Amino acid sequence: MPHTIFITGGNRGIGKEIARQMAAHQWRVFIGVRDLQSGEIVAKSIDGEVEAIQLDVTKAASVEIAAETFGARNDHLDVLVNNAGLYPDDDGDTILRPDQQKMRAAWETNVYGPAAVTSAFLPWLKRAPHGRVIHVSSGYGQMDGMSPDVPAYCLSKWTLNGLTLMQTQPLKAVGITVNAMCPGWVRTDMGGPNASRSVSEGADTAVWLATEAPHSVTGKLFRDRQEIPW
Repeated sequence: MPHTIFITGGNRGIGKEIARQMAAHQWRVFIGVRDLQSGEIVAKSIDGEVEAIQLDVTKAASVEIAAETFGARNDHLDVLVNNAGLYPDDDGDTILRPDQQKMRAAWETNVYGPAAVTSAFLPWLKRAPHGRVIHVSSGYGQMDGMSPDVPAYCLSKWTLNGLTLMQTQPLKAVGITVNAMCPGWVRTDMGGPNASRSVSEGADTAVWLATEAPHSVTGKLFRDRQEIPW
């Protein structure tokens, strides 16, 4: 059977590009999408074996149903990419005037989502010979990269990095690696048209972690295939 990968938020931006590159590697690709109809359109637009599964990472029931749906279609999962993310901060936001709604929304998508999805898909990751979990983080989540003017996104990505570290030992105990990666500033809907990197460059490190990085490497943060400080 081909290798399998599940990518949350796989219908656009970096997630879609990861799906495209992995399909080109002859992997069986599953993309988790909130809108199944649009996700199926995206899946059909990518050359290769790509399927869409409805998933809202902020809803516990949706996460569980998505995992069950995946399990009905495939008996193992080689790689899980927690890519779905939210950047709710606007001009004028500051850590001294936090917006509770934005803070909560960022945490639910950027932290709870990866934690819940990893847990739900764990049975299928355990069935893979060398299971891998990849969290799409950000330089805004690094200790020296957090901006007081991007409070919700920075704090949620910092916590995602903490989640990566906390998951390392229990996942290693069952033969699964977990790493986080920073794609850089990428020209996507989130990054905007003036970003310095193409979507292909943004996806590269995630694809490398999925296909080429040594399985012994776990509990690290990467950018451009190189380890960077937390």
